[in-house]
Amino acid sequence: MNHSPEAWGRPRDDVYGHYDHSFLSSSVPTAHTSQPIVTGTSVVALKYNGGVVIAADNLASYGSLARFTDIKRLKQVGTHCVVGAGGDISDMQYLFDRLLESVLIAEDYQNDGHSLRAPHIYSYLARVLYKRRCKFDPLWNSLLVAGFGDDKKPFLASADLLGTRFSAPALATGFGAHLAVPILRLIAPDEAAVENITKEQAIKAVKDCMKVLFYRDARSMNKYSIAIISEDGVDLQDGVELEDQSWKFADRIRGYGTQVN
Repeated sequence: MNHSPEAWGRPRDDVYGHYDHSFLSSSVPTAHTSQPIVTGTSVVALKYNGGVVIAADNLASYGSLARFTDIKRLKQVGTHCVVGAGGDISDMQYLFDRLLESVLIAEDYQNDGHSLRAPHIYSYLARVLYKRRCKFDPLWNSLLVAGFGDDKKPFLASADLLGTRFSAPALATGFGAHLAVPILRLIAPDEAAVENITKEQAIKAVKDCMKVLFYRDARSMNKYSIAIISEDGVDLQDGVELEDQSWKFADRIRGYGTQVN
């Protein structure tokens, strides 16, 4: 019997015959991810006069199973930037823990007094997403980048797995693009309206959107992370719970409870 470490766990050759390595080789082409398995849902963000508010819940769903309930989908990058990610969790972890950390380390090594701002991080991430898309191996994420630019003005922009880039005063990914953005546009229809939005109004609007998403999106949960980015820096809060929930509206929905006809 072969007792060498490389044989540990194998069937015994003297009992089952020689170990067949052919199953390790494949004649089919290399395949990339075509459908994410563990995913996060919406990220919601809104500009206000003096900063940006961004939020994302802490749920990672394994298909339709609410599997992981403590996944942080907001990452602070530098002193005045937060990146929020929806979509595939493993791709998000690759972006957050490998790419962005490498960029920050390289920037710190320069020691030139310059720090990366939100437009720099956004430009880098958008190009990474577009490059992977061109290789037919996309990172299955939708990203929101919020913070401040070198001009000391609030910055908010979006990039997706195709490398599509755009900016707006109110943005959301996933179901939030359908359910949250209309709510946010009531107070921020354009860039000019941002001047009249206070920090308190922006926080309330984003929290209202997280509540609506919990009501309507089956892949969301009632705990989320929220970050307020201002000229003073980033205030990132984890494990925030929804407040003032009310499900009374459900009584008026046909097919719910006693309203079956």
